[in-house]
Amino acid sequence: MAIKYPNGVNPARHTPAGNPQLSTTPSTAKRGMTLESELNQSNQYYVTTGQAVIYKKPTPIQLVKVDYPKRSAAVVKEAYFRRPSTTDYNGVYRGKYLDFDAKETQHLTSFPLKNFHKHQIDHFRRCLKQAGICFAIIRFTKLHQTYLYPAALLIKAWDAQANGARKSIPLSTIQQDGFVIPNRLAPPLDYLVAVDQYLATINLGGSHEVK
Repeated sequence: MAIKYPNGVNPARHTPAGNPQLSTTPSTAKRGMTLESELNQSNQYYVTTGQAVIYKKPTPIQLVKVDYPKRSAAVVKEAYFRRPSTTDYNGVYRGKYLDFDAKETQHLTSFPLKNFHKHQIDHFRRCLKQAGICFAIIRFTKLHQTYLYPAALLIKAWDAQANGARKSIPLSTIQQDGFVIPNRLAPPLDYLVAVDQYLATINLGGSHEVK
């Protein structure tokens, strides 16, 4: 099937000192799971246990060509995304609106900003203006490390590119300003632990808004 795209604060360090992989190395059983599958299973766990209501956003698709080789089955041959997607996940946690996107990188020392698109960054800006809790979940696949990184800091790095700054965020910066997300049996990726740490920095006088 062919799917065509349309055109178009300073939190404290939360990485264990001297051992950034201490809290992030998953068990051998989880290493075959993708970040998306871990998040989806974790979200289901949160809903089932009454901790939060967070879902992956559906992507609207316009079907263009569908074949019917037999009455009981249809095969989609061509489709288009109706509009650029915003972020992957949103929902409610403890009375707060959460909005985030999940990205993986094979890089060992930095996260390339090209993994995000301008319309996603603009979406974060709009949500932050409405006091939404926005962030990226970034996984360094080869290092088995996963972090929550505040959207306000992501936006600052994105904007700085226009002034000649680097086009990636160093791993060391993400370790310093982000929040480690632990792998567990249930849920597989307990990112609400990192959300709680992030919210604590905001309550202590930090900011999740873009200045």
